[in-house]
Amino acid sequence: MTELQRTPSGEPAAATATEEESFVSRGLARVTVEALAPYQAAVVRIGFALTWLFFLLREFPHRHELYGPDGPWSWKLAERLIESNHAFTVLMWSDSTAWFEFVYALAVAASVAVVVGWRTRTASVVYMVGVLTLQNRSVFMGDGGDNVIHLMAMYVVLTRCAQVWSLDARRQRRKAAAGTSGGPPAHAGGDVTGVVLWTVFGVIMLASTVAGGLSIGWGLFFWTLWAAQAAWWTVNRYMPGSEARTVCDMLANLVHNAALLVIVVEVCLIYATAGWYKIQGSRWQDGTAVYYPMNLDYFSPWPELSSFLAANGLLILLITYGTVAVQVAFPFTLFNRRVKNALLAAMIAEHMSIAVLLGLPFFSMAMIAADAVFLPTVALVWLGHRFDGGRRRVLARLAPGRAAGNRSGGGPGDADDGDGGADGADGGTSPASVPQQRKDDGVSVR
Repeated sequence: MTELQRTPSGEPAAATATEEESFVSRGLARVTVEALAPYQAAVVRIGFALTWLFFLLREFPHRHELYGPDGPWSWKLAERLIESNHAFTVLMWSDSTAWFEFVYALAVAASVAVVVGWRTRTASVVYMVGVLTLQNRSVFMGDGGDNVIHLMAMYVVLTRCAQVWSLDARRQRRKAAAGTSGGPPAHAGGDVTGVVLWTVFGVIMLASTVAGGLSIGWGLFFWTLWAAQAAWWTVNRYMPGSEARTVCDMLANLVHNAALLVIVVEVCLIYATAGWYKIQGSRWQDGTAVYYPMNLDYFSPWPELSSFLAANGLLILLITYGTVAVQVAFPFTLFNRRVKNALLAAMIAEHMSIAVLLGLPFFSMAMIAADAVFLPTVALVWLGHRFDGGRRRVLARLAPGRAAGNRSGGGPGDADDGDGGADGADGGTSPASVPQQRKDDGVSVR
């Protein structure tokens, strides 16, 4: 008889190969069957869109000096720079003030739409266009937080970030409820608004392509998104239960999970590089680096508080060394859920203190929004449940009849996958509604 080959551990080689194949198949099923971390993706979507929205509103009186025709970075300088670096900005299509005002208003509207999750697939693309357009028009106006928003705006387009906590989710739930209660069938063919938006943006892209406003790379990117949306609508309309529909859903999940992985890696790289560069600085080595910005008038919105903290040498030493230790250690703590959550809380507290002590609220908001990808799912579900309960209590006081109707209509966590496509997971906001999610964490490595 032929003797079975055995591994060094003593197990049969055939059994080991089967286990490896099973592990690979489970992994493939995991990244294609569902869009992972829907609550974390929703918080990332809301956080970055809200940060950009607040920035645009705060700088509204100064918009012409920052990004418009009255800025120090003139139209000619911007034109020469765009020709050399091939950055994307629709503000270079025209130098008229009316065009600038329209683009700025569209950026504000797109940010609002992404925050509330209205037509998220389309709104996220317009939001990305607004971010790239304004930031690339005046490249020297931004800081580290703007760079993070710049990158995340592109990543969010590829995620299914409206499965929970969005108006799209509520619309899909109501369509599903109408279909199960004997109402008219809910399918993509009745989505008049979506078809109109798709047609309008198709005309805009056609005109900009013919006029030479889009480079080859950006043209391919936008036309691919436009064609993918058309294919998605066609499959949902004419083949809702077919294998083609399943394949489209699997591809969308795969792209979402890949984009989420890129966000995770990006955040880890930000902290790792920041921490290791700090280690090389002499002021960080002797524990005095935090002292100096607290004594700069430009970074002291609360001079008395800054002076009080700067006068405490031990506190400055602990904050300086603690900042470096947390930033360097965080990427390695993804393998330990409890330590990761503790350091995550420390980093969020650090960014909140930067917002207050150094007067950098938008940088802090951007970094906290990036950190949200690591937040535990249970904590997010609990917060969503509390928010939903508070909303209903407010509605009960303002309009008792409407509040009673909302109890059966679902809260902000109704499930959806964006612009009316796949059936998402159960998106309720109670902890019991997350049976398919890892209830103790969102994005973590085990």
